[in-house]
Amino acid sequence: MKKIISDFLSEIDKRNSHEPEFMQAVREVTDDLIPYIVSQDIYHGKNILMRMCEPERVIMFRVNWVDDNGEIRVNRGYRVEMNSAIGPYKGGLRFHPSVNLSILKFLAFEQVFKNSLTTLPMGGGKGGADFDPKNKSDGEVMRFCQSFMTELFRHIGPNKDIPAGDIGVGGREIGYLFGQYKRLKNEFTGVLTGKGISWGGSLIRPEATGYGTVYFAEDMLNYEGKSTKGKSVAISGSGNVAQYAAEKCIHLGAKVITMSDSSGTLFDKDGINENKLSHIMYLKNEKRSRIHEYLKKFPSAEFFENKNPWNLKCDIALPCATQNELSYKDSKMLIKNGCFCVAEGANMPCQPGAVKEFKLNKILYAPGKASNAGGVAVSGLEMAQNSLKYSWTRDEVDQKLKEIMINIHKSCLEYGKQKNYIDYNKGANISAFIKVADAMLAQGVV
Repeated sequence: MKKIISDFLSEIDKRNSHEPEFMQAVREVTDDLIPYIVSQDIYHGKNILMRMCEPERVIMFRVNWVDDNGEIRVNRGYRVEMNSAIGPYKGGLRFHPSVNLSILKFLAFEQVFKNSLTTLPMGGGKGGADFDPKNKSDGEVMRFCQSFMTELFRHIGPNKDIPAGDIGVGGREIGYLFGQYKRLKNEFTGVLTGKGISWGGSLIRPEATGYGTVYFAEDMLNYEGKSTKGKSVAISGSGNVAQYAAEKCIHLGAKVITMSDSSGTLFDKDGINENKLSHIMYLKNEKRSRIHEYLKKFPSAEFFENKNPWNLKCDIALPCATQNELSYKDSKMLIKNGCFCVAEGANMPCQPGAVKEFKLNKILYAPGKASNAGGVAVSGLEMAQNSLKYSWTRDEVDQKLKEIMINIHKSCLEYGKQKNYIDYNKGANISAFIKVADAMLAQGVV
């Protein structure tokens, strides 16, 4: 079996050796999937996983735009359409200087599995640009988004590819992108999700990824006879996912002790309550300032410059910032300090060594493809509402989100149960694979 896995990875590496994030995502599933594929006659010999590792289509394009000084700027745009076996491509757009093809292929690959777990009819894709919206005026962001969509619009559509937001792409950016798509196509369709409520958006969509992460953590704990109530929670990040993960933790009676950004970690030993979280949202969403400004209003808190939250004592850890933020060393410190549950709010935030350490120590560990699937789940619900020309209430959407997260948890249990441990990573990988693989087999070699 080791040789089969090694040979498979060598073949993938020949084509993608210059794409470390993508290779990491592929390696993460192979130890679980290849033994399962070999044991199943229906899949063995069909090269299904190899086919899933190759994008159906990669689009790369130039984005010219004019800044406020009249200077012409040039960025690079992408859309990776990874797999459409169970539905049209679905996945976010990321605007960040770090964006490259490796990161977007890893995200698109993860999205295929994540979307499969929701049970909604959505394939996997991802896109974005190496554009940084920080410190840009609204006019500059608008002109960039319009130029970006002027190329992208020909490749997307409500039955073809439905992008959403991601890092650097919030409500403002989605609005500009949708406006340009509408102008170019001369039609009003649900081609983007994360839209404003008054023009086709869904209630709970901004909250969905963070809420879903906490719902999944609660499902894991409930299965063990525990809950989040009264537990201390360390959260990384202070963007959309982190904010709403914190909000849901507070609603469930947990004590949120940390949030962070690229400048460092905020630690509030008294807990971040609703009032304090509202101030963080103001700092990050309106002032767009660093999180350490929190101390001006709440001076009893502490700030650790250029540090992450993982050396602080907590019961539950929710990495909600970015990929590979939690290292093997961090995992050792978390375990030493008594952490017993880790649920990923970001995509692949735990490095491979950290994941192995969590499993070795029987820590409840939820991979992002399961625990942060709430965002794309509600995007799928937004698509359904757009098709119906109807809007569900906040409670209706929230209930549907809870049900989807419960069903994802059940799917992970089905294939992840070990003798004395539930391997949620294995359960998520196999359960997601089966749905996509069966669809690919049914559709032939295409």
